[in-house]
Amino acid sequence: MTRIINLEQIKEICESIDFGPLIEEGFRAYSDDQVVVPPVGEMSFTAPPGDTHIKYGYIKNDDCFVIKIASGFYENPALGLPSNSGLMLVFSQTTGLLQTILLDEGYLTDVRTAVAGRIAAKYLAPPEVEGIGIFGTGIQARLQALELRSLTPCRDLMVWGRSEERLEDYRISLEQEGFSVTTTSAPAAVASVCNLIVTATPSAIPLLSADLVRPGTHITAMGSDTPLKQELDPDILARADLVVADSISQCRERGEICKALEAGKLQEQNILELGQIINGRVPGRTTKEQITVADLTGVAVQDIQIAKAVCEGLDGSAGEE
Repeated sequence: MTRIINLEQIKEICESIDFGPLIEEGFRAYSDDQVVVPPVGEMSFTAPPGDTHIKYGYIKNDDCFVIKIASGFYENPALGLPSNSGLMLVFSQTTGLLQTILLDEGYLTDVRTAVAGRIAAKYLAPPEVEGIGIFGTGIQARLQALELRSLTPCRDLMVWGRSEERLEDYRISLEQEGFSVTTTSAPAAVASVCNLIVTATPSAIPLLSADLVRPGTHITAMGSDTPLKQELDPDILARADLVVADSISQCRERGEICKALEAGKLQEQNILELGQIINGRVPGRTTKEQITVADLTGVAVQDIQIAKAVCEGLDGSAGEE
């Protein structure tokens, strides 16, 4: 019989799981060619603006395969609705039967995306973080900052946004979590004081230009997950000492790497994959002066790993009853 797990149950299970090692393991398997991930299915909308992604795949010789549907509709908050929604379907890799429906409402996608940002920073951020810069004021912009707490003692955070009201909400929320928060509408202000920057917006035009980025800065770009979005000037990737993709094949078609390749600012042979760095095949950051960029477009193996962990946590809690 197919289990249906709601958001409240999912959140309760997640409280006891550290997804970092599990998602690192997924990235390693992906770069070792142990994961089958078909091309992303997606629909983009303009009135109102939004997009829906279908990501799916399986780890070879595993027990299950996962299909994830996730949507982002960016005017929803004005209607009193969350911008993200979705679910994950877990099937048996032996029989093809649907085993579990995770009605996570986009929560697990938010969590696994934030954890991937932490992993990228673990291998690429400068050893001494002077300031954390966040572009965006939404759920992901908050989660990214919270995930970084385990990597650096730095609590000086500058957040960029277009809405004064949302910037103020962000400031209050993150100050309650122990950060000292400065708000700004000037990208130059962020780049001038922050050497660890995360971009988490649905922007279709670059927000950060190459001339603003100081030596020693790491940028994790994660908002540009469709061919229509872009947060970084391609010259940033041309200037970077390390350009790292979560999936090289996926970043050929979407994300900052895609835009830089199209502009002739980057050659594919100069792109590394995050799993290769985690595996130790290639080094991550080696000097404090390097400029590094991680382009995270979201890979189905992250969904597979987080869905499996929740299902295993559910089975474990059921066994304790």
